[in-house]
Amino acid sequence: MPTYRGPALFGGLDYGTCWGCIVVSLRLGLFGVLLLAALPVQAVAADVGVGHVTGIGGIFVKSKDPRALAAWYRDVLGIDVASWGGAVLPYDAKLHPPAAAWTALPANSKYMAPSTREFMLDFAVDDLDAIVARLAAKGVTILKRDDSDPSGRFAWILDPDGTKIELWQPKKR
Repeated sequence: MPTYRGPALFGGLDYGTCWGCIVVSLRLGLFGVLLLAALPVQAVAADVGVGHVTGIGGIFVKSKDPRALAAWYRDVLGIDVASWGGAVLPYDAKLHPPAAAWTALPANSKYMAPSTREFMLDFAVDDLDAIVARLAAKGVTILKRDDSDPSGRFAWILDPDGTKIELWQPKKR
């Protein structure tokens, strides 16, 4: 089984062996408790037993215009938004990392700037160059790009509600 080592931002934490964990990462500054979601039970604590978080089950955001926001995620990012207004992102999507990260950042962190939202979305992508080209064609501003991170390649954008989105193409292992 593969072993997943987290991005350098998280100190390269070894998440252990994991199959089929969710590919969407959230980095929330809202809660002051550190929780590494979507980790296998043995990576969290071998003796915890039952009654613990096993992964991210969903991401829910408020919007002044939820239909327009869902359409933007569908049309711009290519997320398969269903008729009920949301999307199901499979745990075992091809070419995606087998784990999700959750991190609490200090309230004064600039990591999510220029967004004023208290959270940021991080989507794993299969081809950063292709998605950046699609974003540019749709008039989306690329805030920053980093192709030198040891955990992969990144680009950052804002959605129509001002939520910062990190697009991450993990390094091939």
